[in-house]
Amino acid sequence: MKQEKSQETSDVKGGGSFWNRYVRAVRREGVPEYQQRWYVIRAKEFLKAHAGTPVKEQNAENVRAYLEELGRKDRLQDWQFVQIVHSLRILFSRVIRAGWAKDFDWEYFKRSAKTLTPKHPTLRRESDSLARNFDGRNDSATGPDEASPLIDRVRTEIRRRHYSIRTEEAYVAWIRRFLAYHGQRAASDMGGDEVREYLEFLAVKRKVSTSTQAQALNALVFLYDQVLARPLGKMGAFERPKKKRRLPVVLTRSETHALLSRMNGVYGLMAGLLYGTGMRLMECLRLRVKDIDFEYRQIIVRFGKGGRDRRVPLPERYREALQEHLDRVREMHAQDLSRGYGEVYIPEALARKYPNAAKEWAWQYVFPSSRLSADPRVGKIRRHHIHENSLQKAVKKAAAEAGLTKRVNCHCLRHSFATHLLEAGYDIRTVQELLGHADVSTTMIYTHVLNRPGVAVRSPADF
Repeated sequence: MKQEKSQETSDVKGGGSFWNRYVRAVRREGVPEYQQRWYVIRAKEFLKAHAGTPVKEQNAENVRAYLEELGRKDRLQDWQFVQIVHSLRILFSRVIRAGWAKDFDWEYFKRSAKTLTPKHPTLRRESDSLARNFDGRNDSATGPDEASPLIDRVRTEIRRRHYSIRTEEAYVAWIRRFLAYHGQRAASDMGGDEVREYLEFLAVKRKVSTSTQAQALNALVFLYDQVLARPLGKMGAFERPKKKRRLPVVLTRSETHALLSRMNGVYGLMAGLLYGTGMRLMECLRLRVKDIDFEYRQIIVRFGKGGRDRRVPLPERYREALQEHLDRVREMHAQDLSRGYGEVYIPEALARKYPNAAKEWAWQYVFPSSRLSADPRVGKIRRHHIHENSLQKAVKKAAAEAGLTKRVNCHCLRHSFATHLLEAGYDIRTVQELLGHADVSTTMIYTHVLNRPGVAVRSPADF
């Protein structure tokens, strides 16, 4: 027995059959040959950091603490962090075959490694000095620096009206494309004819959808009506495109179960809350600890679509899992504070009013990223929430594993929430309030999904 343990220790330290087995496991995972050496290095670095513990006695807490500590190194690139997570997953799942490795939340550390970027909509609005790499008439992007005074006026008008950051980004992009299409002519020298020509170009040459065409028109109407004070009025033969009515994709209860049963860990909890509360994707990601009320069993959604707050039920099924998740997040936050970090982004006005709020537990994100990252504007190291792309990819992967043929995404869970409530007999006004719809006509779409516009219809083929 002692001889076997001595041989294993020798293999780990010196190369031997242990690392040969590890390299074979790495190859079976499809890792390119030029990266295989780095996987060995990553795994050896972990074992070196835990030199006092034999490799087979390593546990989930050691791995979690190691990855959380690496997540505080802002110089570590995203791909490097993902590589470290993957190397340890292969080590403990494929080579050591540790029992805990199967239940360890590798996906959380791997998918949430993406650091925040200057254009992320949750952050404060991007500064006007950000890059403007735009060319001319090909309509591929937006105008040059000559247009910046006009763009500054557009941004000012948008922000004065408290439009969302996504609306600002979209309007500015369309205005820049419009100017680029017309060879950087001044907007004040153009009018309805030029706008109509550009919209026809989008419809005929670019073949954009009606919603995209309508968004471009809205941006240009805003430019001329609100910024230049020159209303376009009627633009001749060109008409506003009619929006096509599409039925939402809704999962059946069995399909929903098949999807959620293939998700676990943090992403499984997030997907379960999307379905159980009807929240939008970004509403879930932006949840703060103070928004969870376990006593009243409710979640308060702040700054939903249209800037409205609302209450949604906290699903009893996920109550205990959410409490355990917050316990782990609180422990991670305490470690961040002990190392001089622990700050999150909060709106600038609140930051001025409550200078210490950014480090308070109540303001922390419910679903934080596994890594700290530098705010590109002020340089502060903060822990942002999980990037939305990571949850979207996790849902699509689970849908593929479940064999679902429908076009499944995160918003599909919101549609399913509303439809299943109506199926259960809840009135449409209640569903409207839970979804945060301003008009009940928006909620009425789910009655069409149920195929019950007042009276259930039976196919004559079944008579």
